Amino acid sequence: MAASVGLYSARLAARAGGLLRATGKPSTVIGVALRTAVTTSTGAIHPKPEKVSFGLLRVFAVVVPFLYVGTLISKNFAALLEEHDIFVPEDDDDDD
Repeated sequence: MAASVGLYSARLAARAGGLLRATGKPSTVIGVALRTAVTTSTGAIHPKPEKVSFGLLRVFAVVVPFLYVGTLISKNFAALLEEHDIFVPEDDDDDD
């Protein structure tokens, strides 16, 4: 059972990408490929990593929910103030 779970987790990890495997056993995961240096051992500079920009998706994912929550909070707080007569707009009749 444990061997099948290890094999399954290794397959899932391999689909995520960036993993190094031992050549003998396909289910043995050595470690995650992680670059911590700017230069190679010979002194060459590594290329810049790829930048993934989400653009409008990121804007909508951040702005829209927080704007909606902010309007709900302000609407409920204004109703609370009016209910307790802390702030009640005056009805001025300027019809002279």
